[in-house]
Amino acid sequence: MNTPNKLTLLRVVMIPVFLVFLLCSGIPHNYLWALLVFTAASLTDLLDGYLARKYELITDFGKFMDPLADKLLVTSALICFIQLGFADALVVVIIVAREFLVTSLRLVASTNGKVIAADIFGKLKTVSQIVAIVAILLLQELVSSGFLISAGLAAAVGNILMWIVAVLTVCSGANYLWKNRSFINTAK
Repeated sequence: MNTPNKLTLLRVVMIPVFLVFLLCSGIPHNYLWALLVFTAASLTDLLDGYLARKYELITDFGKFMDPLADKLLVTSALICFIQLGFADALVVVIIVAREFLVTSLRLVASTNGKVIAADIFGKLKTVSQIVAIVAILLLQELVSSGFLISAGLAAAVGNILMWIVAVLTVCSGANYLWKNRSFINTAK
């Protein structure tokens, strides 16, 4: 197994660690620890992609597992954010629905021998999700540590960030559908 694939697996292994820190309020500075683990996991995504392209280590395993690891990491965070009151369920449903839609479109395309690669809108969507999750975790750490007195302000900023992510997610999904509508028209 090559290094990029090991980094992808490391990202998957980091998800339960992230979730423990995120959900266990009894751990001192749990949001800070969750933030650090989430950031480290997100950085493995950058590093594995860079190494795979630079050293031509792109494999079928990596093509399958890398996007799955990304979706598991982000979706896990967002679902827990609903439980913790950091995100509106409607926002998370919009984001997850787009992921199902684009993944399904990619499956249809793959049966026709085509690969739908991530485009700039998909990458912006991913970056916006990561930035929003990091910002919300940071805000929650500041509130729980007493550095930011207003939990309401943290919640409002987090809510705005999540709606921005939802809008970018819808735009990205619409772009994928429009650019690849031929696969929908020819699906049997």
